[in-house]
Amino acid sequence: MTERDRNWDFHLRTLSISARDSNTANDPASDPALLQSVKKLNEICVAENSEDLVARVYPQMNKIFQRAVASLSQSRTSNGLLLLAVLQFFLDFGEVVLHDADPSLRILFRSCLSREFADPAVAEATLEFLIVNRKKFQSSFPNLLPQFFPLLLKVVAWHGERLGKLFRKVLPGLISSGSFLPLFISLVDLPILVVALEKVEKSSGPLLGNGIASIQQNTAPKMLLALMDEAYTGSTIEDGAGDSESEDSSAIDVDSPLFLELLKDENDGLAERHWTSPGMAALLQAAVNSPYSDRLKQVLTLAPPLLDVYFSIALHEVNESLMCALIPLLMSRYSTIFPDKNFSHEVHKRILEFMLSAFQRSPNFIAVLKKPIMDRLGEAYDSPEKTELALQLCWAIGEHGGGGESHKDEARELFESLELLLYENLSTSRLGLRQDVSRSSDKVAYSKSSQSRLLCFVITAIAKLATHHRELLPRARVSLGKVARSQISDARVWRRARDFLGLMNEPAICSSILGPSRPAQGTKQKAGNINWNEGATKMIAHIPFYLLGELEGAPFHDFSLSEVIPRR
Repeated sequence: MTERDRNWDFHLRTLSISARDSNTANDPASDPALLQSVKKLNEICVAENSEDLVARVYPQMNKIFQRAVASLSQSRTSNGLLLLAVLQFFLDFGEVVLHDADPSLRILFRSCLSREFADPAVAEATLEFLIVNRKKFQSSFPNLLPQFFPLLLKVVAWHGERLGKLFRKVLPGLISSGSFLPLFISLVDLPILVVALEKVEKSSGPLLGNGIASIQQNTAPKMLLALMDEAYTGSTIEDGAGDSESEDSSAIDVDSPLFLELLKDENDGLAERHWTSPGMAALLQAAVNSPYSDRLKQVLTLAPPLLDVYFSIALHEVNESLMCALIPLLMSRYSTIFPDKNFSHEVHKRILEFMLSAFQRSPNFIAVLKKPIMDRLGEAYDSPEKTELALQLCWAIGEHGGGGESHKDEARELFESLELLLYENLSTSRLGLRQDVSRSSDKVAYSKSSQSRLLCFVITAIAKLATHHRELLPRARVSLGKVARSQISDARVWRRARDFLGLMNEPAICSSILGPSRPAQGTKQKAGNINWNEGATKMIAHIPFYLLGELEGAPFHDFSLSEVIPRR
């Protein structure tokens, strides 16, 4: 008998004994040798590539899996690693034995990972399992991972940077047409998810103790299982699960915004509900004012790179309909982010970069989304974040002509919104010339500087929009003329309006400077631009006279024309 045959018989006999042993039949994972035998049998089947061997081992694998699933609620040991090993066999040889792995995979997420996501070994093994089999998931189970992305986010939120690199490889597989929009919200709210999970641990006991037995004695896992049932099966959690008046209650109150954060699921519209709760602002402020836990510090660093992956996929692989639907969501969430200064800065930067890239790729989005854009312009004074968002939207409107030449009606409406914003700024109260005695001089100076910057952006957008759509030129001259004649203390504002008025008197120059950033359809380049790459074939003189333009005094060269132009 060969070494391979002896190993085969030994490991197959281990599976059979485990099935007959009354001590391990009800808790298969309690036998450490069983996991090793499952892995070795799978390796042998892969190496031999024999359908006969696969057919012999499959019934034992199936029995082990079913017993492990049945023992999940009473097991005193972790079942995750054993289930993952058996599932690997199902994925490798499912076609040979006609086994559909989809129900088994769903059991792994719903019944096992929902209990054991806080176990470092199970969490890491799960992500490695998903990475190794990502092609099979994409081809055979494309909708499975997107359905369970809230659970997988709990994995990375709880373990932080330790699993950050692995999760970045898994993240693309979580994106589908159904999960695309809510996944963005969940990634932005990853710090809030950490706060919610730590709240569960504080109020109900540790999510992971020295062993599964210690976990069974506290209410935290039971509560999280109830959350999973609510999110994935639609069951209802009864009121009174916890005392909402007690800070150290045994469970989070059903009406708590943190409870709803844990409950997020992509299919039932819960993704934004917690932000409408009156208590969310107080909870966030309390979290910011308290010392950050190591887990929260890690996720504040981890979330922005995850957004980089998400936005990269959105720009290169997602269709225009979903991209267009994402932009209003970005606008609405721009000012509702976990209030940590560094985290907010990193998220804001990525949101703006993506929005401007999306508008560059599809300028017609500006016309399609004119209503949410106009709403954001109307909120320009509500907070510094909304002011910055309005600035960037003003730039995009002007740069892309309100959506292009074919969207004249939308461009006119956007122009009117810019006019309104401009006239509001011209009033004394909007410019901050009437100082509020209750505000410090630094805040007043910052407010003036911020609004002057906003005015400069609005003036530029009005001039560029009128250059794109010539029918708006008369109104633009009137608007900019009022600014140029106004008594504004900041010279940058009226000087910019005056300069643009002067440009508008020279149509060719104005079109070259303020015209479309991309050539109009059917033309090689926009009017007024010179393509210097063609200079070698279109020069009409031996000397590039444009180099001598606007120079005074003696020539800067030391040669004569006779040395350059040959005599005949």
